[in-house]
Amino acid sequence: MLSVYPKEKCGIFAVYNHPEAAKLAYFGLYALQHRGQESAGIVSSDGKSISEYKAMGLVHDVFNEEILSKLKGHIALGHVRYSTTGSSLLLNAQPFCVHYSGKSFAIAHNGNLVNAVRLRKELEKRGSIFQTTMDSEIILHLIVKELRNGIENAILKTMKRIKGAYSLVIMTEDSLIAIRDPNGFRPLCLGKINSSYVIASETCALDLVEAKYIRDIMPGEILIINEKGLRSIKSGINAKISQCIFELIYFARPDSMVFGENVYMFRKRQGMLLAKEYPIDADLVMPFPDSGNYAAIGYAQASGIPFEMGMIRNHYVGRTFIQPSQSMRDFGVKVKLNPVKELIAGKRVIIIEDSIIRGTTAKLRVKTLREIGAKEVHMLVSCPPHCYPCVYGIDFSTKGELIAATKSVKEIEKFLGLDSLGYLSKESLVKATTIPEEKLCLACFTGQYPVPLEDKVDKYCFELNGNISPSARPYL
Repeated sequence: MLSVYPKEKCGIFAVYNHPEAAKLAYFGLYALQHRGQESAGIVSSDGKSISEYKAMGLVHDVFNEEILSKLKGHIALGHVRYSTTGSSLLLNAQPFCVHYSGKSFAIAHNGNLVNAVRLRKELEKRGSIFQTTMDSEIILHLIVKELRNGIENAILKTMKRIKGAYSLVIMTEDSLIAIRDPNGFRPLCLGKINSSYVIASETCALDLVEAKYIRDIMPGEILIINEKGLRSIKSGINAKISQCIFELIYFARPDSMVFGENVYMFRKRQGMLLAKEYPIDADLVMPFPDSGNYAAIGYAQASGIPFEMGMIRNHYVGRTFIQPSQSMRDFGVKVKLNPVKELIAGKRVIIIEDSIIRGTTAKLRVKTLREIGAKEVHMLVSCPPHCYPCVYGIDFSTKGELIAATKSVKEIEKFLGLDSLGYLSKESLVKATTIPEEKLCLACFTGQYPVPLEDKVDKYCFELNGNISPSARPYL
Protein backbone atom coordinates (compact mmCIF):
# COMPACT_ATOMS: atom_id res chain seq x y z
CA MET A 1 0.00 0.00 0.00
CA LEU A 2 1.37 3.39 -0.94
CA SER A 3 1.47 6.03 1.74
CA VAL A 4 0.32 8.98 -0.37
CA TYR A 5 -3.41 9.49 0.06
CA PRO A 6 -5.65 12.04 -1.62
CA LYS A 7 -6.91 14.11 1.27
CA GLU A 8 -9.24 16.98 1.75
CA LYS A 9 -8.97 19.78 2.10
CA CYS A 10 -7.57 23.23 1.64
CA GLY A 11 -8.86 26.72 2.25
CA ILE A 12 -8.04 29.83 0.21
CA PHE A 13 -8.43 33.47 1.17
CA ALA A 14 -7.12 36.37 -0.92
CA VAL A 15 -7.36 40.17 -0.62
CA TYR A 16 -6.83 42.94 -3.17
CA ASN A 17 -6.49 46.66 -2.44
CA HIS A 18 -6.61 46.70 1.35
CA PRO A 19 -4.02 48.51 3.55
CA GLU A 20 -3.95 45.59 6.00
CA ALA A 21 -4.26 42.80 3.47
CA ALA A 22 -2.16 40.26 5.38
CA LYS A 23 -4.07 40.79 8.62
CA LEU A 24 -7.35 40.41 6.74
CA ALA A 25 -6.03 37.19 5.19
CA TYR A 26 -5.16 35.94 8.67
CA PHE A 27 -8.75 36.35 9.85
CA GLY A 28 -10.04 34.80 6.65
CA LEU A 29 -7.86 31.74 7.16
CA TYR A 30 -9.01 31.56 10.78
CA ALA A 31 -12.58 31.16 9.51
CA LEU A 32 -11.43 28.46 7.09
CA GLN A 33 -9.37 26.48 9.61
CA HIS A 34 -11.78 23.52 9.30
CA ARG A 35 -10.57 23.05 5.72
CA GLY A 36 -7.01 22.22 6.73
CA GLN A 37 -5.00 21.86 9.92
CA GLU A 38 -1.54 20.83 8.72
CA SER A 39 -0.05 24.12 7.61
CA ALA A 40 -0.88 27.77 7.02
CA GLY A 41 0.73 30.44 4.89
CA ILE A 42 0.29 34.03 3.69
CA VAL A 43 2.03 35.81 0.82
CA SER A 44 1.71 39.59 0.42
CA SER A 45 2.70 42.19 -2.14
CA ASP A 46 3.14 45.96 -2.10
CA GLY A 47 2.93 46.11 -5.88
CA LYS A 48 6.66 45.68 -6.41
CA SER A 49 7.87 42.79 -4.26
CA ILE A 50 6.44 39.74 -2.53
CA SER A 51 6.84 38.71 1.11
CA GLU A 52 5.87 35.29 2.46
CA TYR A 53 5.55 33.30 5.65
CA LYS A 54 4.27 29.76 6.15
CA ALA A 55 4.68 27.05 8.73
CA MET A 56 3.24 23.80 9.97
CA GLY A 57 0.37 24.13 12.42
CA LEU A 58 -2.89 25.98 13.02
CA VAL A 59 -3.41 29.55 11.89
CA HIS A 60 -3.25 31.07 15.39
CA ASP A 61 -0.04 29.12 16.13
CA VAL A 62 1.67 30.02 12.85
CA PHE A 63 1.03 33.78 12.86
CA ASN A 64 1.38 36.58 15.39
CA GLU A 65 1.39 40.39 15.25
CA GLU A 66 5.13 40.57 14.59
CA ILE A 67 4.99 38.18 11.65
CA LEU A 68 1.92 39.83 10.14
CA SER A 69 3.54 43.27 10.41
CA LYS A 70 6.34 42.07 8.13
CA LEU A 71 3.89 40.93 5.44
CA LYS A 72 3.45 44.38 3.95
CA GLY A 73 1.32 45.36 1.03
CA HIS A 74 -2.22 45.81 -0.21
CA ILE A 75 -2.46 42.36 -1.80
CA ALA A 76 -2.38 39.08 0.12
CA LEU A 77 -2.97 35.41 -0.58
CA GLY A 78 -3.49 32.89 2.22
CA HIS A 79 -3.87 29.13 2.42
CA VAL A 80 -4.60 26.44 4.99
CA ARG A 81 -3.64 22.96 3.92
CA TYR A 82 -4.40 19.36 4.42
CA SER A 83 -2.37 17.41 1.89
CA THR A 84 -4.13 16.42 -1.32
CA THR A 85 -0.95 15.39 -3.05
CA GLY A 86 2.37 15.47 -1.24
CA SER A 87 3.55 14.68 2.23
CA SER A 88 2.83 16.69 5.36
CA LEU A 89 6.03 18.74 5.15
CA LEU A 90 6.78 22.45 5.30
CA LEU A 91 8.16 22.17 1.78
CA ASN A 92 4.64 21.36 0.60
CA ALA A 93 2.94 24.18 2.53
CA GLN A 94 1.20 26.82 0.46
CA PRO A 95 0.98 29.40 -1.02
CA PHE A 96 3.75 28.11 -3.28
CA CYS A 97 5.99 30.84 -4.71
CA VAL A 98 8.26 30.92 -7.75
CA HIS A 99 10.37 33.63 -9.35
CA TYR A 100 10.62 33.49 -13.13
CA SER A 101 12.13 35.93 -15.61
CA GLY A 102 12.13 38.79 -13.12
CA LYS A 103 8.55 38.19 -11.99
CA SER A 104 7.08 36.52 -8.91
CA PHE A 105 4.11 34.18 -8.78
CA ALA A 106 2.35 32.57 -5.83
CA ILE A 107 -0.37 29.93 -6.03
CA ALA A 108 -2.90 28.58 -3.53
CA HIS A 109 -4.82 25.51 -4.68
CA ASN A 110 -7.77 23.51 -3.41
CA GLY A 111 -8.42 20.26 -5.24
CA ASN A 112 -6.68 17.35 -6.91
CA LEU A 113 -5.57 16.77 -10.50
CA VAL A 114 -6.27 13.36 -12.00
CA ASN A 115 -3.51 13.61 -14.62
CA ALA A 116 -0.79 15.05 -12.37
CA VAL A 117 1.60 12.10 -12.62
CA ARG A 118 1.66 12.15 -16.41
CA LEU A 119 2.10 15.93 -16.55
CA ARG A 120 4.90 15.87 -13.99
CA LYS A 121 6.81 13.21 -15.90
CA GLU A 122 6.35 15.17 -19.11
CA LEU A 123 7.61 18.39 -17.52
CA GLU A 124 10.62 16.66 -15.98
CA LYS A 125 11.57 15.24 -19.37
CA ARG A 126 11.50 18.80 -20.71
CA GLY A 127 13.87 19.97 -17.98
CA SER A 128 11.56 21.20 -15.21
CA ILE A 129 12.93 20.81 -11.69
CA PHE A 130 10.36 20.31 -8.94
CA GLN A 131 10.80 21.47 -5.35
CA THR A 132 7.65 19.81 -3.99
CA THR A 133 5.29 16.89 -4.65
CA MET A 134 2.18 19.09 -5.00
CA ASP A 135 -0.17 19.40 -7.96
CA SER A 136 0.04 23.17 -7.45
CA GLU A 137 3.65 23.27 -8.61
CA ILE A 138 2.73 21.40 -11.79
CA ILE A 139 0.15 24.08 -12.58
CA LEU A 140 2.69 26.87 -12.13
CA HIS A 141 5.28 25.08 -14.29
CA LEU A 142 2.76 24.77 -17.09
CA ILE A 143 1.80 28.44 -16.83
CA VAL A 144 5.32 29.88 -16.82
CA LYS A 145 6.26 27.83 -19.88
CA GLU A 146 3.57 29.69 -21.84
CA LEU A 147 4.17 33.21 -20.46
CA ARG A 148 5.69 34.47 -23.70
CA ASN A 149 2.11 34.93 -24.93
CA GLY A 150 0.94 36.68 -21.77
CA ILE A 151 -0.41 35.28 -18.53
CA GLU A 152 -4.02 35.09 -19.73
CA ASN A 153 -3.15 32.88 -22.69
CA ALA A 154 -0.78 30.89 -20.49
CA ILE A 155 -3.60 30.14 -18.04
CA LEU A 156 -6.03 29.25 -20.84
CA LYS A 157 -3.53 26.79 -22.34
CA THR A 158 -2.82 25.32 -18.92
CA MET A 159 -6.52 24.82 -18.19
CA LYS A 160 -6.82 22.79 -21.39
CA ARG A 161 -4.10 20.45 -20.14
CA ILE A 162 -4.93 19.92 -16.47
CA LYS A 163 -7.86 17.71 -15.51
CA GLY A 164 -9.63 17.26 -12.20
CA ALA A 165 -10.55 19.56 -9.34
CA TYR A 166 -8.91 22.95 -8.94
CA SER A 167 -10.20 26.09 -7.33
CA LEU A 168 -7.12 28.27 -7.10
CA VAL A 169 -5.79 31.80 -6.83
CA ILE A 170 -2.57 33.05 -8.41
CA MET A 171 -0.96 36.21 -7.07
CA THR A 172 1.58 38.35 -8.91
CA GLU A 173 3.18 41.56 -7.65
CA ASP A 174 0.18 43.57 -8.83
CA SER A 175 -2.75 41.19 -9.44
CA LEU A 176 -4.92 38.37 -8.16
CA ILE A 177 -6.22 35.74 -10.56
CA ALA A 178 -8.97 33.37 -9.40
CA ILE A 179 -9.56 30.19 -11.41
CA ARG A 180 -12.15 27.44 -11.03
CA ASP A 181 -12.08 24.18 -12.96
CA PRO A 182 -14.70 23.71 -15.70
CA ASN A 183 -16.53 21.05 -13.64
CA GLY A 184 -16.77 23.33 -10.60
CA PHE A 185 -15.89 20.57 -8.14
CA ARG A 186 -14.71 22.87 -5.34
CA PRO A 187 -16.25 26.17 -4.14
CA LEU A 188 -14.71 29.62 -4.60
CA CYS A 189 -16.45 32.95 -4.12
CA LEU A 190 -15.94 36.70 -4.52
CA GLY A 191 -16.68 39.39 -1.94
CA LYS A 192 -16.08 43.09 -1.45
CA ILE A 193 -15.21 45.43 1.43
CA ASN A 194 -15.67 49.01 0.26
CA SER A 195 -13.14 49.25 -2.60
CA SER A 196 -11.31 46.03 -1.64
CA TYR A 197 -11.98 42.63 -3.21
CA VAL A 198 -11.86 39.32 -1.36
CA ILE A 199 -11.76 35.75 -2.67
CA ALA A 200 -12.55 32.83 -0.36
CA SER A 201 -13.28 29.12 -0.39
CA GLU A 202 -16.43 29.68 1.69
CA THR A 203 -18.72 32.57 2.50
CA CYS A 204 -18.20 32.14 6.27
CA ALA A 205 -14.77 33.72 5.75
CA LEU A 206 -16.38 36.74 4.07
CA ASP A 207 -18.72 37.12 7.03
CA LEU A 208 -15.88 37.25 9.54
CA VAL A 209 -14.11 40.13 7.76
CA GLU A 210 -17.47 41.85 7.04
CA ALA A 211 -17.15 41.48 3.29
CA LYS A 212 -20.28 41.51 1.14
CA TYR A 213 -20.79 38.37 -0.92
CA ILE A 214 -20.87 39.26 -4.62
CA ARG A 215 -21.03 35.90 -6.41
CA ASP A 216 -19.33 32.55 -6.92
CA ILE A 217 -16.43 32.23 -9.32
CA MET A 218 -18.09 30.29 -12.13
CA PRO A 219 -16.90 26.88 -13.33
CA GLY A 220 -14.31 27.40 -16.04
CA GLU A 221 -13.91 31.10 -15.21
CA ILE A 222 -10.69 33.10 -14.92
CA LEU A 223 -11.26 36.24 -12.85
CA ILE A 224 -8.48 38.85 -12.97
CA ILE A 225 -8.36 41.55 -10.29
CA ASN A 226 -5.89 44.44 -10.69
CA GLU A 227 -5.77 48.23 -10.74
CA LYS A 228 -8.14 48.20 -13.73
CA GLY A 229 -10.82 46.44 -11.69
CA LEU A 230 -12.39 43.05 -12.43
CA ARG A 231 -12.15 41.18 -15.70
CA SER A 232 -13.74 37.81 -16.33
CA ILE A 233 -12.52 35.40 -18.99
CA LYS A 234 -14.32 32.19 -19.94
CA SER A 235 -12.06 29.24 -20.65
CA GLY A 236 -14.42 27.88 -23.30
CA ILE A 237 -13.86 24.33 -22.08
CA ASN A 238 -17.03 22.27 -22.28
CA ALA A 239 -17.45 20.12 -19.17
CA LYS A 240 -20.22 18.66 -17.09
CA ILE A 241 -20.90 20.76 -13.97
CA SER A 242 -20.04 18.39 -11.10
CA GLN A 243 -20.20 20.17 -7.75
CA CYS A 244 -18.99 18.00 -4.87
CA ILE A 245 -21.97 16.91 -2.75
CA PHE A 246 -19.67 16.11 0.19
CA GLU A 247 -18.88 19.81 0.56
CA LEU A 248 -22.53 20.19 1.59
CA ILE A 249 -22.82 16.94 3.53
CA TYR A 250 -19.75 17.30 5.69
CA PHE A 251 -16.96 19.66 4.93
CA ALA A 252 -18.30 23.18 4.57
CA ARG A 253 -19.11 25.15 7.68
CA PRO A 254 -22.88 25.18 8.34
CA ASP A 255 -22.98 28.99 8.24
CA SER A 256 -21.61 29.04 4.67
CA MET A 257 -23.36 29.30 1.34
CA VAL A 258 -21.80 26.70 -0.98
CA PHE A 259 -22.82 26.28 -4.63
CA GLY A 260 -25.67 28.68 -3.88
CA GLU A 261 -26.94 26.37 -1.13
CA ASN A 262 -27.32 27.27 2.55
CA VAL A 263 -25.38 24.46 4.24
CA TYR A 264 -27.29 24.57 7.54
CA MET A 265 -30.70 24.30 5.87
CA PHE A 266 -29.49 21.56 3.53
CA ARG A 267 -28.38 19.43 6.47
CA LYS A 268 -31.66 19.99 8.30
CA ARG A 269 -33.55 18.83 5.21
CA GLN A 270 -31.39 15.70 5.12
CA GLY A 271 -32.57 14.89 8.64
CA MET A 272 -36.21 15.56 7.80
CA LEU A 273 -36.01 13.21 4.83
CA LEU A 274 -34.33 10.58 7.01
CA ALA A 275 -37.36 10.77 9.32
CA LYS A 276 -39.63 10.02 6.36
CA GLU A 277 -37.52 7.09 5.20
CA TYR A 278 -36.84 5.64 8.66
CA PRO A 279 -39.64 6.22 11.21
CA ILE A 280 -38.26 4.63 14.41
CA ASP A 281 -39.92 4.40 17.84
CA ALA A 282 -37.31 5.82 20.21
CA ASP A 283 -36.83 8.03 23.27
CA LEU A 284 -34.34 10.53 21.90
CA VAL A 285 -32.45 11.65 18.81
CA MET A 286 -28.80 12.64 19.19
CA PRO A 287 -25.82 13.42 17.00
CA PHE A 288 -22.19 12.56 17.43
CA PRO A 289 -21.14 16.23 17.50
CA ASP A 290 -20.43 18.11 15.51
CA SER A 291 -20.91 16.18 12.28
CA GLY A 292 -24.52 15.04 12.72
CA ASN A 293 -25.89 18.04 14.61
CA TYR A 294 -28.01 19.69 11.94
CA ALA A 295 -29.43 16.54 10.36
CA ALA A 296 -30.34 15.40 13.90
CA ILE A 297 -32.25 18.65 14.47
CA GLY A 298 -34.13 18.03 11.22
CA TYR A 299 -34.94 14.44 12.17
CA ALA A 300 -36.18 15.46 15.62
CA GLN A 301 -38.39 18.22 14.23
CA ALA A 302 -39.90 15.96 11.57
CA SER A 303 -40.39 12.94 13.85
CA GLY A 304 -41.41 14.68 17.07
CA ILE A 305 -38.81 12.68 19.02
CA PRO A 306 -36.85 14.89 21.47
CA PHE A 307 -33.43 16.12 20.36
CA GLU A 308 -30.70 15.72 22.97
CA MET A 309 -26.96 16.27 23.06
CA GLY A 310 -26.15 12.82 24.43
CA MET A 311 -22.43 13.26 23.92
CA ILE A 312 -20.41 16.31 24.83
CA ARG A 313 -17.52 17.32 22.67
CA ASN A 314 -14.10 18.36 23.93
CA HIS A 315 -13.55 21.37 21.69
CA TYR A 316 -9.81 21.31 22.21
CA VAL A 317 -9.49 18.15 20.13
CA GLY A 318 -9.35 18.55 16.34
CA ARG A 319 -11.75 16.93 13.89
CA THR A 320 -10.73 13.27 13.60
CA PHE A 321 -11.53 13.10 9.89
CA ILE A 322 -8.73 15.47 8.96
CA GLN A 323 -5.97 14.27 11.25
CA PRO A 324 -3.00 13.16 9.14
CA SER A 325 -2.50 9.64 10.50
CA GLN A 326 -4.62 6.69 11.58
CA SER A 327 -2.95 6.58 14.98
CA MET A 328 -3.99 10.20 15.61
CA ARG A 329 -7.54 9.44 14.45
CA ASP A 330 -7.82 6.63 16.99
CA PHE A 331 -6.51 8.90 19.72
CA GLY A 332 -9.07 11.54 18.80
CA VAL A 333 -11.91 9.03 19.02
CA LYS A 334 -11.05 8.29 22.64
CA VAL A 335 -10.71 11.84 23.90
CA LYS A 336 -13.06 13.80 21.68
CA LEU A 337 -16.52 12.89 23.05
CA ASN A 338 -17.90 11.95 26.45
CA PRO A 339 -21.46 10.63 26.97
CA VAL A 340 -24.05 12.04 29.36
CA LYS A 341 -24.69 8.74 31.16
CA GLU A 342 -27.85 9.73 33.02
CA LEU A 343 -29.47 10.84 29.76
CA ILE A 344 -28.72 7.66 27.80
CA ALA A 345 -28.96 4.82 30.33
CA GLY A 346 -32.09 2.72 29.74
CA LYS A 347 -33.12 4.75 26.65
CA ARG A 348 -33.83 3.87 23.04
CA VAL A 349 -31.43 6.09 21.15
CA ILE A 350 -31.30 7.21 17.50
CA ILE A 351 -27.89 8.47 16.45
CA ILE A 352 -27.68 10.70 13.38
CA GLU A 353 -24.37 10.69 11.50
CA ASP A 354 -23.40 12.51 8.32
CA SER A 355 -21.26 9.65 7.00
CA ILE A 356 -19.54 6.39 7.85
CA ILE A 357 -16.19 6.07 6.11
CA ARG A 358 -14.11 3.37 7.80
CA GLY A 359 -16.50 2.60 10.64
CA THR A 360 -13.83 2.45 13.36
CA THR A 361 -14.89 5.71 14.98
CA ALA A 362 -18.60 4.84 14.99
CA LYS A 363 -17.93 1.34 16.37
CA LEU A 364 -16.09 2.72 19.40
CA ARG A 365 -18.81 5.28 20.10
CA VAL A 366 -21.63 2.75 19.85
CA LYS A 367 -19.71 0.47 22.22
CA THR A 368 -19.51 3.35 24.70
CA LEU A 369 -23.29 3.86 24.57
CA ARG A 370 -23.87 0.16 25.16
CA GLU A 371 -21.50 0.15 28.12
CA ILE A 372 -23.38 2.96 29.88
CA GLY A 373 -26.71 1.14 29.49
CA ALA A 374 -28.45 2.32 26.31
CA LYS A 375 -31.46 0.02 25.80
CA GLU A 376 -31.43 0.29 21.99
CA VAL A 377 -28.99 2.00 19.64
CA HIS A 378 -30.12 2.86 16.11
CA MET A 379 -27.99 4.80 13.63
CA LEU A 380 -29.15 6.77 10.61
CA VAL A 381 -26.72 8.28 8.10
CA SER A 382 -27.70 11.41 6.19
CA CYS A 383 -26.20 10.23 2.88
CA PRO A 384 -25.93 6.99 0.90
CA PRO A 385 -23.12 4.46 1.60
CA HIS A 386 -19.65 5.58 0.51
CA CYS A 387 -18.59 2.78 -1.81
CA TYR A 388 -15.99 4.47 -4.02
CA PRO A 389 -12.82 6.51 -3.37
CA CYS A 390 -12.73 10.19 -4.27
CA VAL A 391 -10.07 11.16 -6.81
CA TYR A 392 -10.87 14.88 -6.60
CA GLY A 393 -9.40 15.63 -3.20
CA ILE A 394 -11.38 14.14 -0.29
CA ASP A 395 -9.89 11.55 2.06
CA PHE A 396 -11.95 8.51 1.12
CA SER A 397 -8.78 6.42 1.23
CA THR A 398 -8.72 3.15 -0.68
CA LYS A 399 -11.81 1.23 -1.69
CA GLY A 400 -10.66 -1.46 0.75
CA GLU A 401 -10.88 0.98 3.67
CA LEU A 402 -14.40 2.13 2.80
CA ILE A 403 -16.57 -0.11 4.92
CA ALA A 404 -19.56 0.14 2.57
CA ALA A 405 -17.45 -1.06 -0.35
CA THR A 406 -16.90 -4.46 1.26
CA LYS A 407 -19.92 -4.91 3.55
CA SER A 408 -23.68 -4.79 3.10
CA VAL A 409 -25.80 -2.49 5.27
CA LYS A 410 -26.74 -5.45 7.47
CA GLU A 411 -23.08 -6.43 7.82
CA ILE A 412 -22.14 -2.86 8.77
CA GLU A 413 -25.00 -2.84 11.28
CA LYS A 414 -23.61 -5.99 12.91
CA PHE A 415 -20.02 -4.70 12.80
CA LEU A 416 -21.02 -1.47 14.56
CA GLY A 417 -23.13 -3.29 17.16
CA LEU A 418 -26.41 -1.56 16.27
CA ASP A 419 -30.05 -2.53 16.59
CA SER A 420 -30.65 -0.99 13.17
CA LEU A 421 -28.80 1.04 10.54
CA GLY A 422 -30.21 3.12 7.70
CA TYR A 423 -28.73 5.35 5.00
CA LEU A 424 -30.48 8.23 3.26
CA SER A 425 -31.28 7.28 -0.33
CA LYS A 426 -29.55 9.04 -3.21
CA GLU A 427 -32.93 10.34 -4.36
CA SER A 428 -33.62 11.97 -0.98
CA LEU A 429 -30.08 13.35 -0.78
CA VAL A 430 -30.54 15.13 -4.09
CA LYS A 431 -34.02 16.26 -3.01
CA ALA A 432 -32.44 17.97 0.02
CA THR A 433 -30.62 20.34 -2.33
CA THR A 434 -31.90 22.94 -4.77
CA ILE A 435 -29.23 21.77 -7.25
CA PRO A 436 -30.22 19.47 -10.13
CA GLU A 437 -28.72 15.98 -9.82
CA GLU A 438 -26.91 16.34 -13.14
CA LYS A 439 -24.89 19.24 -11.68
CA LEU A 440 -23.65 17.29 -8.63
CA CYS A 441 -20.68 14.96 -8.29
CA LEU A 442 -21.98 11.80 -6.57
CA ALA A 443 -19.05 9.60 -7.57
CA CYS A 444 -18.29 8.47 -4.01
CA PHE A 445 -21.75 6.89 -3.94
CA THR A 446 -22.21 5.80 -7.55
CA GLY A 447 -18.71 5.21 -8.93
CA GLN A 448 -19.56 7.44 -11.92
CA TYR A 449 -16.52 9.74 -12.12
CA PRO A 450 -17.18 12.95 -14.12
CA VAL A 451 -13.49 13.23 -15.06
CA PRO A 452 -11.88 9.80 -15.54
CA LEU A 453 -8.64 9.03 -13.76
CA GLU A 454 -5.72 9.13 -16.20
CA ASP A 455 -2.69 8.19 -14.14
CA LYS A 456 -1.65 4.56 -14.05
CA VAL A 457 0.50 5.23 -11.01
CA ASP A 458 -1.33 4.53 -7.74
CA LYS A 459 -1.45 8.17 -6.67
CA TYR A 460 -4.96 7.67 -5.42
CA CYS A 461 -4.29 4.47 -3.45
CA PHE A 462 -6.65 2.23 -5.34
CA GLU A 463 -4.05 -0.48 -4.85
CA LEU A 464 -5.01 -3.13 -2.32
CA ASN A 465 -2.21 -5.41 -1.14
CA GLY A 466 -0.37 -5.04 -4.41
CA ASN A 467 -3.47 -5.51 -6.59
CA ILE A 468 -5.40 -2.82 -8.39
CA SER A 469 -8.97 -2.65 -7.18
CA PRO A 470 -11.36 -3.85 -9.95
CA SER A 471 -13.46 -0.70 -9.53
CA ALA A 472 -10.43 1.42 -10.41
CA ARG A 473 -9.55 -0.37 -13.67
CA PRO A 474 -11.96 1.54 -15.92
CA TYR A 475 -10.30 4.80 -14.88
CA LEU A 476 -6.64 3.75 -15.19
